[in-house]
Amino acid sequence: MTLCPCDSGQELNGCCGPVIGGAPAPTAEVLMRSRYSAFVLGDIGYLADTLSVGERAEFDQVEAEKTAKSAKWQGLEVRAVVGGGKGDDSGTVEFVASFRLNDQVHVHHELAEFVREKGRWVCSGGTMSPKGPPVRVVKVSRNEPCPCGSGKKYKKCCGATTLSR
Repeated sequence: MTLCPCDSGQELNGCCGPVIGGAPAPTAEVLMRSRYSAFVLGDIGYLADTLSVGERAEFDQVEAEKTAKSAKWQGLEVRAVVGGGKGDDSGTVEFVASFRLNDQVHVHHELAEFVREKGRWVCSGGTMSPKGPPVRVVKVSRNEPCPCGSGKKYKKCCGATTLSR
């Protein structure tokens, strides 16, 4: 009984194994998880086969093989999935893969893009270390309405605890 490297908690044969073996991935997330598992297992040919036509030209198979052999994989965290479902033609999966390489811990954080080509999900690119929208901080004065929506003044509501410190 071998657990799947994608951290799903399932056995490899019931998770990424069939997809790596040729079964179509039903969703973009399943394809992304199978690509991670293939990297862990050293199946670099699968990684190349699951790239979009445009991405294959830039894929460095030699470098990927070198990294796969040298890395000690420590885990996968899927942070967000947008689209990429059974009825979609595109989607994104934000994930973080952790590994050790040359005795140093590395984190690969990516917002990966997926599309369907000839009915099958493929990876069509991605953004490394994606950033969310900037956080906007608004200062609320004591006598303004509380931003929580209570209808009270800020000083008599949420500001009561912060203003008394």
